[in-house]
Amino acid sequence: MEQPKRTVRVAAAIIGNGSEIFATQRGYGAYKDYWEFPGGKIEPGETPEQAIVREIHEELSAVIRVERHFMTVEYEYPTFHLSMKCFLASVVSGELKLLEHESAAWLSRDRLRSVNWLPADLLVVEQLERER
Repeated sequence: MEQPKRTVRVAAAIIGNGSEIFATQRGYGAYKDYWEFPGGKIEPGETPEQAIVREIHEELSAVIRVERHFMTVEYEYPTFHLSMKCFLASVVSGELKLLEHESAAWLSRDRLRSVNWLPADLLVVEQLERER
């Protein structure tokens, strides 16, 4: 009998600045060079909103305000199940500095598909396109 996959719970920020959305490129791991919405694991006892504020501060040295829940993505990767809570957010202080990522870009909605997204994040891109 196959073992159930572990579930990884993460929160991701869809950081906007009017007409553009911030995307980051992974610099490590099995999905190195793929693009994603920044964020990370939800720690025990933390709400998804608290996790995303903490993760953005740790990874990008900025403070964000969570505007609202956008969508939750459930995605089966080969070795784990991803449960990703995605939030629309804006920067309230600091500048987005790359501390862990390889690259980053502000993408207009018509350029969202110009980068190679992680499969789960591509579902978010598709929803953003539907909600223009």
